[in-house]
Amino acid sequence: MKPSIILQYALPHRLLSRLVYWATRWTWRPWKNFLIGTIVRNYQVDLSEAQTADIAAFEHFNAFFTRLLKPGARSADTDADALLCPADGKISQAGPIRAGRIVQAKGQHYSVAELLASETDAQAYADGSFVTVYLSPRDYHRAHMPLRGTLQYSVHVPGRLFSVAPAPVAEIPRLFARNERLVCHFQGEHGPFVVVMVGAMLVSSVSTVWSGLEIPPYASRVTRRDWREQNLSLERFAEMARFNMGSTVIVLLPPAVGRIDDSLQPEQPVKVGQRIGSIAVA
Repeated sequence: MKPSIILQYALPHRLLSRLVYWATRWTWRPWKNFLIGTIVRNYQVDLSEAQTADIAAFEHFNAFFTRLLKPGARSADTDADALLCPADGKISQAGPIRAGRIVQAKGQHYSVAELLASETDAQAYADGSFVTVYLSPRDYHRAHMPLRGTLQYSVHVPGRLFSVAPAPVAEIPRLFARNERLVCHFQGEHGPFVVVMVGAMLVSSVSTVWSGLEIPPYASRVTRRDWREQNLSLERFAEMARFNMGSTVIVLLPPAVGRIDDSLQPEQPVKVGQRIGSIAVA
């Protein structure tokens, strides 16, 4: 195992993430402008898509990181049966779920039950399909709905905060099922589907449009919140959540709801709203 991967196990994940959380909200102008400028230069961030391209206009680094885009910068595929990509980034893996197991990387798998922290919830997805989208520091960091759905419940699963960059994903077993995450269960027209917001080292803060900041605080046990009485319905392509720093979004579909496109390839760039599969239509 490479020294950089061994270091992933040794580092104090939550402490580092807490420090970054506060550092990215420090409003001291020289500090936040330095951080923003460094990311823009090193990752070639396209600020022409943002509502403002002036780095001085952002209150702090996190405001830049979760920046809104100009109207029309992203659009939803117009086909009624199109399953939409939930985030900007690159495909990590995508395809069928085989006997309840998901491909993480070549030679690496984990179970749906581990990811969802529930054997019962996993049953609907045993023979479904999945897509995993990795967001880098240059990307737009808001997640959108892949199809219309009503929120049923959310599950905050405690865990580590390993980096979700390609190298750790390729070498750390069951990484996505071990990291802290927010599992969002929706009911669509043809059945359930899941959107999972996976935290990562330094980038472990998640907010939703229905509840605000969800992570941190970090969890010490699996916490399930029932939202069914709130009738929280979100339209296809609507914003649903954001990473206060970036990470990974995973979508799971049962066969009756839709299918992820088998042609999606690892490292393939994707944008919010583009077609990544098909959904069942009446």
